Amino acid sequence: MAIQDIYPTALRLLGRPVLVVGAGPVAARRAKGLLNAGARVTVVAPVASAALRELSDAGLLTWEPRTYQSSDVDGVWFVQTATGLPEVDTQVAADAEAQRIWCVNASDHESSAAWTPAVAVVDDVQIAVNAGGDPRRAMALRDAVATALDTGDLPLRRRRVQVSDFDELNHRGSVALVGGGPGDSGLITVRGRRLLGQADVVVTDRLGPRELLKELAPDVQVIEVGKTPGHHPVPQHQINRILVEKALEGNRVVRLKGGDPYVLGRGGEEAEYCRQNGVEVEVVAGVTSAISVPAAAGIPVTHRGLAKGFSVVTGHEELSEVPARADHTVVLLMGVGQLRESAAALAAAGLPQGTPVGIVENGYLPDQRVTIGTLGSIADQAEAVGVANPAVIVIGDVVRVSPFAPPHFKTTDYSTTTPNKSQTRVSTP
Repeated sequence: MAIQDIYPTALRLLGRPVLVVGAGPVAARRAKGLLNAGARVTVVAPVASAALRELSDAGLLTWEPRTYQSSDVDGVWFVQTATGLPEVDTQVAADAEAQRIWCVNASDHESSAAWTPAVAVVDDVQIAVNAGGDPRRAMALRDAVATALDTGDLPLRRRRVQVSDFDELNHRGSVALVGGGPGDSGLITVRGRRLLGQADVVVTDRLGPRELLKELAPDVQVIEVGKTPGHHPVPQHQINRILVEKALEGNRVVRLKGGDPYVLGRGGEEAEYCRQNGVEVEVVAGVTSAISVPAAAGIPVTHRGLAKGFSVVTGHEELSEVPARADHTVVLLMGVGQLRESAAALAAAGLPQGTPVGIVENGYLPDQRVTIGTLGSIADQAEAVGVANPAVIVIGDVVRVSPFAPPHFKTTDYSTTTPNKSQTRVSTP
């Protein structure tokens, strides 16, 4: 039998009697699969494996502890033979053929009337792979396809809504708040990528993995609600309303955000509004730029001997509440416009003017740029080179660890891995 001789189909065996001849590992796997399909399974074998005995003891299938008889195929819809004895399997297959019953012969795939594919289930999608009678090859291909569906590399989005999926009282979709990371499409989580691939509507920020938007199907609605400092064309209350309205229309909505939705991303407000309006909401954590973008420049927010803790703030007003010590890292988000005021506030609180400061623009992107200076010099440096958002500012001794730090910053060996090749534009005092 060649693969071209196969007509792929799927059997609906719910409530129908099927026969498994044999009780070894292969028969046990096939019996479990048939049970999962809702079939009424009878196993015929003189001796049963522990796995099959457990299924029998639990009342999930019927085990006949004897040798096979030709009459065993009478009245069944499907037969699986896997005794490990070719002469027995051949007899079972012949008896099934005589009664025009489909039979899988595990001993001889070439002459078998049916093949059992390698199967995986992702959501409500079932993947079945036949590979020319090579089960290991089929399993490898099945696993690769399942992984691609899990990660969103293959489209898992529903195109046809089943009538049973909704009723008049429950005609609503869902919202997923997905943290997309700092911008590189490889830094979104597997769960986030998968939900994005299933989305009917994507409500997206200016930041985050925008390259992934190009992979969406043409009929996916993309709604831009991105903000820039001082310019919010779509106010937050309107974003909240869009999420709920689109979900109540029956759509799977993804709110794609840069970084993490719960780290200075107003995700908590959006989730609360959805729940208040009866919309199911899922929060998918993202790689926050507060930690990941400094790491892109080789700057850890904590480092043994340098810093045991860190604070994340968005403006100079909060700086009075954080420790003004070089051994406590301060991470400023959206802080470029107030950098001079923030530096002055930290200095006034007692942080030395010589404290290292690093600014990382466009973290992980090809135009990433790192500017390193001190608390006393960084505002002038940033202004001179035109530092602009999106940028993350790191203040503290951990900046000394960066491979971009000037030699006089390094008071000991703070070795790090080689930075990404894209990280080439550096400004220092």
